[in-house]
Amino acid sequence: MAAIAYTVAFDGTEARLVEVQCSVSPGLPGFGIVGLPDKSVSEARERVKAAFGALSIAMPSRRVTVNLSPADLPKEGSHFDLPIALAVLAALEIVPADALERVVTLGELALDGRLAPIAGALPAAVAAAEDNRALLVPHPCGAEAAWVDAVPVFAPHNLREAVDHLSDRAPLGRTAAGALAETVHDLDLAEVKGQERARRALEIAAAGRHHLLMVGPPGASKSMLATRLPSILPPLTPQEALETSVIQSVAGLLSDGKISRAAPFCQPHHTASMAAMVGGGRNARPGQVSLAHNGVLFLDELPEFERRVIDALREPLETGEIHVSRANAHIRYPARFLLVAAANPCRCGDIADAARACSKAPRCGADYMGRVSGPMMDRFDLRIEMPQVSIEDLSLPATGESSATVAERVTAARAMQTKRFAGHPKARVNADASGRLLEEIAPLDQDCQSLLTLAANRLGLTPRGYHRILRSARTIADLDQSAEIRQPHLAEALSYRLPFGRAD
Repeated sequence: MAAIAYTVAFDGTEARLVEVQCSVSPGLPGFGIVGLPDKSVSEARERVKAAFGALSIAMPSRRVTVNLSPADLPKEGSHFDLPIALAVLAALEIVPADALERVVTLGELALDGRLAPIAGALPAAVAAAEDNRALLVPHPCGAEAAWVDAVPVFAPHNLREAVDHLSDRAPLGRTAAGALAETVHDLDLAEVKGQERARRALEIAAAGRHHLLMVGPPGASKSMLATRLPSILPPLTPQEALETSVIQSVAGLLSDGKISRAAPFCQPHHTASMAAMVGGGRNARPGQVSLAHNGVLFLDELPEFERRVIDALREPLETGEIHVSRANAHIRYPARFLLVAAANPCRCGDIADAARACSKAPRCGADYMGRVSGPMMDRFDLRIEMPQVSIEDLSLPATGESSATVAERVTAARAMQTKRFAGHPKARVNADASGRLLEEIAPLDQDCQSLLTLAANRLGLTPRGYHRILRSARTIADLDQSAEIRQPHLAEALSYRLPFGRAD
């Protein structure tokens, strides 16, 4: 007899439906799995046999063949254990075949029949909803998958409960969605003393998702400012929260079924490899640029990163996605993030201090910043030089605005952009605007156009740099709650594009 169960295989953040076909036929006893399984899927044979033994179910003295269709799609992961086991049980007429065909199942089997948690329950729920089927996942994953309201989610603790549910002997109740994770910001902008210009640049970056580069000596509060950026970002919209959570689900980072509406903040070390940054590795997992989707990617000590790793960011900065190519797979991950980078002006960091600068100045600064390519440098909308904070300033009480105050202006500016881009298929913030859309949202009067043309010629701006100034000026005007871009808005945007260390 043949039976069919349904599960999913992951292609990036997308879950693709897979048929698990099981046939029990006369012949020498054996258990074979075909359909391009990897090692973890092939090992499901032993886990399924052991789980059957725990339930006092004997494998038949016949040939058992399991086919994973489509056969040309790579199958990876231990979540195939449960659908394989249920397909075999349906072929043996222990589980009703018609009941099994109405659900999508995922789960890793322990040797005693318990179901262990797996990654990817959330995108699996999306796939089940699109195919109008219910979802059966291990109990620890139920609350996560239940965030997709359109699909009934059932979460057994072990294989026996799954069998009893499908057989209607002990139906399971529908699982409820997990709680919304609480967002707590312990760091506040008010703690940063001095650096008013950098604080302003941080506010503009948050309001329009403009990429920011801060250059200054050690101790200039670069990292301190960057780590406080999440405290002024608005909460994610429901759509953004779902997009971000799907990536975290595939990466196995969601815990207790809790979804957060706080923007993610990723800070990889400068020794991070290409696969760690953009994704890949043996199983082509999402990298830091995808985990930072809809949030912040902070690169401290930017010139210390490997050059090819830095240049690999150029694609996601322009397109909002990253493509990972492997011999047997081409995977696309979303990667629309706010890039914040920090760097010392030279390797020792003392080039601006006449009393401590090394004998190689000023060439040492140009050589150090030269590790970042010109095209990559051109992708930063805002670039600022930060002076060292004096000891006298550190002893004074903090006078800067709190994160809550700045966040109110950022939220108001984002609200203007939400209204502006309502109905647009891709653009959500000013940094997404390009081409005709940018011309529509950022028209300039004659005086502003003359100022921008003059500055473009003086600074040697590239077309990309020209457009980035327009986007920044639009965001500055939004922070000022102005419908039009005026000269002060444009002049401030231009001040953040002045070259330093090296020319564009």
